[in-house]
Amino acid sequence: MNDSHPVQLVVEDDLRRSRLTVFFRLLLAIPHIVWLFLWSIAIVFAAIVNWFATLVAGRPPESLHRFMSSYIRYVTHLTAYLALTANPYPGFVGEEGEYPVDVKLPPPGPQERWKTLLRLVLAVPALLVSATLGLGALSSSYGRRGKTYSASSASALAAVCGFLGWFASLARGQMPKGLRDAGAYGVGYSAQALAYLLLVTDRYPNADPTALLATVERPPQHPVYLVGDAHDLRRSRVLVFFRLPLAIPHLVWLALWTVAAIAVGILNWFATLFTGRPPRSFHRFLAAYVRYTLHVYAFVYLAANPFPGFAGEVGRYPLDVILPEPQRQSRWLTGFRIFLAVPALIVSGVLGWALAVAAILTWFVALIRGAAPWGLRNLSAYALRYAAQVNAYVFLLTDRYPHASPLEGADETQLSFDDPE
Repeated sequence: MNDSHPVQLVVEDDLRRSRLTVFFRLLLAIPHIVWLFLWSIAIVFAAIVNWFATLVAGRPPESLHRFMSSYIRYVTHLTAYLALTANPYPGFVGEEGEYPVDVKLPPPGPQERWKTLLRLVLAVPALLVSATLGLGALSSSYGRRGKTYSASSASALAAVCGFLGWFASLARGQMPKGLRDAGAYGVGYSAQALAYLLLVTDRYPNADPTALLATVERPPQHPVYLVGDAHDLRRSRVLVFFRLPLAIPHLVWLALWTVAAIAVGILNWFATLFTGRPPRSFHRFLAAYVRYTLHVYAFVYLAANPFPGFAGEVGRYPLDVILPEPQRQSRWLTGFRIFLAVPALIVSGVLGWALAVAAILTWFVALIRGAAPWGLRNLSAYALRYAAQVNAYVFLLTDRYPHASPLEGADETQLSFDDPE
């Protein structure tokens, strides 16, 4: 990517976790939480001074820029520690390059005065996205307004990944890569949002997971993945404006199909439990349902533009999902499938909030520009891809567990959301 964001996330974590420090993570973090509260009080006053100075001079003073940068790095380190995105105990001063999950920040530079004047208003969409992805520590920075922000970010992606990763790390001594990657994505986007809000940069945060996790190794390809034209961002303003009324027939049909899919899913569970393989007819019916669900949600949430068909046909929609053929499955995994799926359903639910926020923001942008924003569309694709993997796992189309990583699989033949620039 030639035009990279000036705020870059660096992830050098090896996934290993100390069970002892994981178990006592919140207790160990108490000194940091107290220190964050005190530092955040100072940041509020420094941010006001920095805003006036930048408005007058057209660039932030170097001393205040350095103070803000240290605070952003410290918040990033502490959030990564709390969310189990990294293992070591963080320092208290926000030094660059001293933590496995770090953020590179730009030097002070010129900033447009009109953007500076309206910074708090302009930052609202980014803060909404950040609230769904995770930076709960920001709440301590902005007094009473921050309380509302904290409540909304309590179920954010990084927090949920940390909660689920706590159990996995205690059991295995290692953080699952998918949860680590998802947590790092939330930490990275929140760092960009905070840097924008505090005038460290006037570059708007980029929600594109691939760009944020550029230093992270991609996971293996999952058997359930998206295909289509990743670079077609065009949106019809008429279809965008009337999106919800147009979706009503699909939502009704999807509800009816869901009832049938649950009934067939139960029969499929018994059949797979006894034979070790889902019957082809059940697999075909449920695959069409999972594919149709993706098409409908891609349309409703503005991840794609055309009005979808009603049959969930392969290759008939610009954003489609590849599903595996019926294969042998472990009977014990089949027997406990609904219980095993609970963590994935929780992550998918949180990503659903991010998808809804991204759709609302995309709706306004697409009405104005006739195109979806690259970053928000890729965030939506991530949420839809994970939801399709969860559906495929629950309905026994595959026994491969959904991978929560925002990065696509390493197989480059599938849909790529890398920035075309």
